[in-house]
Amino acid sequence: MKRTRTRLYVILMLIVLVFSASLTAQKKDKDKDKDEHKAKKTEKAANLPAVIWHDPGDVASLNLIYGAGGKEDAPDPNATYTFVKEDSEGTSPKFDVKDEQGRKWRVKLGQEPQSETAATRLLWAAGYFVDEDYYLEEVKVANMPKKLHRGADFVSADGTVHKARLELKSKEVKKLGPWDWFDNPFQDKQELNGLRVMMSLVNNWDISSVNNSVYVVGDERRYVVSDVGASFGNTGNNFRRSKSRPKDYADSKFIEKSNEDFVDFEMHSRPFFLSVVNAPNYKARTRMEEIPKHIPRADAKWLGERLAQLSEEQINDCFRAAGYSPEEVTILTETVRKRIAELNAL
Repeated sequence: MKRTRTRLYVILMLIVLVFSASLTAQKKDKDKDKDEHKAKKTEKAANLPAVIWHDPGDVASLNLIYGAGGKEDAPDPNATYTFVKEDSEGTSPKFDVKDEQGRKWRVKLGQEPQSETAATRLLWAAGYFVDEDYYLEEVKVANMPKKLHRGADFVSADGTVHKARLELKSKEVKKLGPWDWFDNPFQDKQELNGLRVMMSLVNNWDISSVNNSVYVVGDERRYVVSDVGASFGNTGNNFRRSKSRPKDYADSKFIEKSNEDFVDFEMHSRPFFLSVVNAPNYKARTRMEEIPKHIPRADAKWLGERLAQLSEEQINDCFRAAGYSPEEVTILTETVRKRIAELNAL
């Protein structure tokens, strides 16, 4: 009897081991298939044409209240959104929501929602690819957690979220990864040089490569500055720089120096000298200062001529859409127009 039980036990153990081995093999095969499929998709994407700029058409007719997504993609300010998950990446509080149509949005809080919303509109008007960003003073969100890890100060007890940027997460956009300012397919091209100038024009001091993204959209690889929240303040080290501070922006310098052939634009991102103990960060942020330097004069003028097609009303719309006060809209618009005039005076 004992022998029979022992044999049955051994047989059962063998069956379990064989079954487990089979499941493990199947999982490995599935993982291998997934990796191969992903590798093929990446290889296919790498063969798509790379673009960083497109002709936006009649600049004077662009609607800068709604920006790249237009009115048709705009979030409903009166709808109730559903909380999905919190995002812990980056310096700004963020979380994902779904709207009543099932569209996914990334909500950003903190210092950057207004500046990022406005900056994307100016970049889009200049012909650059941007995320579809919208600013809402209030957003009603259901199923909010009791307390966010970051940004809880912007959320009322009833789930009302205040001063939020909503970025549409389109199913048509596939993110490949970051791109580097100093290593990309557009070196010495007018379009990249124009984008370098744009970073200085809006005073976006956080121009790290991690804030750049390559998107696959249709049959193109689009090179995008996907985080422009550190704009419209003052550039500088940890103590001097600011975001979304119109008076700081107005008081800052735009063109550092120029000669017959090249222009250097103002950009300060080097950390305070004691920060050199974090050598990689110190080196990376110091190198950022080179991005808007040594720009061919003709390329800077090319960008200025394009931006000069914008009316004062359109530039106003950039900042009205981002929720700035009338006084702030005036300061920001006057500064942008002044900088466009400086480009065209080169």
